[in-house]
Amino acid sequence: MNESERSSIALRITYIGLAINIILSIFKLFAGIFGNSNAMLADAVHSISDFATDIVVIASFYFFVSKPGDEDHSYGHGKFETFATFLIGAALFAVGAGIFCNGAKSVYYVYKGMPIESPGKIALIAAFVSVIFKEILYRVTASAGKKIKSDAVIANAWHHRSDAFSSIGTAAGIGGAIFLGEKFRILDPLAGIIVSFFIVKVAISISFQAANELLEKSLPKKIIGEIRCDICAITGVKDLHNLKTRKIGNSIAVDAHILVDPSLSVTEGHDISMNIENCLAEKYGSEIFVSIHVEPFEH
Repeated sequence: MNESERSSIALRITYIGLAINIILSIFKLFAGIFGNSNAMLADAVHSISDFATDIVVIASFYFFVSKPGDEDHSYGHGKFETFATFLIGAALFAVGAGIFCNGAKSVYYVYKGMPIESPGKIALIAAFVSVIFKEILYRVTASAGKKIKSDAVIANAWHHRSDAFSSIGTAAGIGGAIFLGEKFRILDPLAGIIVSFFIVKVAISISFQAANELLEKSLPKKIIGEIRCDICAITGVKDLHNLKTRKIGNSIAVDAHILVDPSLSVTEGHDISMNIENCLAEKYGSEIFVSIHVEPFEH
């Protein structure tokens, strides 16, 4: 699958998510304001952040990722996808922190003796509607992300699921505040606080992974070991050293020095290098970047 096809799938699924997020954000804001629910207002802000991350994904694929390599970006524009993933994680973290602060403030007011009004049933309905649509959106987006092997799309899918988790907590808090009486109205802000921890956890995980890729972290040791075995299995390779790996967006880059019989001609050494490139491309995808340096093997 080439970058044009990947971008087409990523943009299509993200546009669907964008449309749903706009509708849900408006509905939740309406339900939070007229249903007098702090938890629903926080949930609405979370949906608005989903809208923002959809824009980030669309912009990254439309303007950068879909473009082939050029004079200024010899390895393509895959890092823009990683950067978009990092921005999504950062946005998630900010949303989680904001929900926590709003909930903590409401709990503090209750502790000081200030009453909390009971939320309306429209807020509870909005929470259940959000759970259903966001979970469906998560599954569809995650499936598309895995199909095109896009960390940015998968990260955006988790943003949808974090909104579903947020709505579950919101529904529990609002339901408790409505049906259990005045003493339990504090469940509304408490639900927001609990959900915020789940959101922050996912945000840290997404951001940490993207940051590692931006900082050129090597591939997992298991994959490095497999690449080493694949190269050594090529006929003519006596040994190798200086094996280096990294991830570039959806692709990976492999640099290695191979040792061959010093009596081989330049053409024979080149053929061995091409066999290595073809082997790795077949296993890890045609977009892989392989750089092989040939050295004479000395006993």
